Amino acid sequence: MSSQVLTTQAVSGETPGLPDTAWVRFLRAHAALTRELSSRLEVVHELTLSDFDVLVQLYYAEGWRMRRIDLARSVLLTASGITRLLDGLEAGGLVAKERCDSDARVTYAVLTKAGVRKMEEARESHLADIEELFGSRFSAQERDQLAELLGRLPLAHTSEQCSV
Repeated sequence: MSSQVLTTQAVSGETPGLPDTAWVRFLRAHAALTRELSSRLEVVHELTLSDFDVLVQLYYAEGWRMRRIDLARSVLLTASGITRLLDGLEAGGLVAKERCDSDARVTYAVLTKAGVRKMEEARESHLADIEELFGSRFSAQERDQLAELLGRLPLAHTSEQCSV
């Protein structure tokens, strides 16, 4: 089976040979939810979901700062991808670049006061959107069960704080 068959674009209805319907529904739900959440963040707060994820990571980091390479790993971006994303956040005054005093090769992304305000403003509406689009569809027991089931997947517990 080719890897193309496992994408949401290649799947229509019940396709013979797919691992199972749960996988396809998981892919489709993830794609649809992330698109809608990102769209809402962009309309209301002028942030993409990736922008917001970076702000959240920095907000919960010690001193509101992280090495750029660590930030890239936590939000699942390449080094060049995090550079492009941070360039935009820096231009908007939400993040600043800081050099490491002890190692010139290391740079940090630091959340600015404007970045803190933006994250705190966006967090409330984003959490409400998550509740509307996801949480409200399940009872508390079902959410607990789903969390347990998804927790069985590899690396499911890697970045618990970026759950927004």
